[in-house]
Amino acid sequence: MYKISGIIIAKNEQNLIKGALESLSFCDEIIVIDNESKDRTKEIAQKHKAKVYEFKSDSFSEMRNYGLSVATYDWILYLDADERISEELKESIKNILADGSKHSAFFLKRRNYYFGKNEWPYVEKLERFFKKEKLKEWKGKLHESPVIDGDVGELEGHILHLTHRDLESMVEKTIQWSETEALLRYNAGHPDVAWWRFPRVMISAFLSSYIKQRGYKAGAIGVIESMYQAFSIFITYAKLWELQHNQKAKNK
Repeated sequence: MYKISGIIIAKNEQNLIKGALESLSFCDEIIVIDNESKDRTKEIAQKHKAKVYEFKSDSFSEMRNYGLSVATYDWILYLDADERISEELKESIKNILADGSKHSAFFLKRRNYYFGKNEWPYVEKLERFFKKEKLKEWKGKLHESPVIDGDVGELEGHILHLTHRDLESMVEKTIQWSETEALLRYNAGHPDVAWWRFPRVMISAFLSSYIKQRGYKAGAIGVIESMYQAFSIFITYAKLWELQHNQKAKNK
């Protein structure tokens, strides 16, 4: 019988982390990487017997790597504070812990829920469950990805993602992370942002959400979410334009 470490990365998640901790109650240890929370996140985690480590970073990869470094057991399961493990997925994971697996990691299917219980039509697949010795590291500051030694399988069941719960938190999230996104593009030497790039990226973001991800099946929620994706990428590129504009002004 193998053992498992559940890892949650959290910052100011007092309203959501309890559900995530309860969802990982089947794990042999629960680790919370607390990124300078100013609310009761740490207190709630400790009340649920989680091991809390304080780690300041604006890089998701650094936080996930730190969680990996302090984890004790054979398998690693990453969960965000606004995610929950379905009963079917929990049983799939328990079967791996009981019998082992030839795979080094597994894709987990994730269902997204917007504004409460409105399910998004598109189901994602994310690498979140790993043999500890086979997960080498995470790379990428914002859109992180794992470096794995070996094959990746897929498990039955779902992660349930309670994302975009209200418009206020959606806008706050965009303001928070768009600056990081813009800086990453700026440091990578992104070409100067011309006027035509704004409608181009906004239309692409809208169509990806509304058509490719079948947001049109979600009614008004689909329109709101797809427009939000266009707004989010607009803010990112507007901040990138500002960085480039300010640098040119300094160079004059």
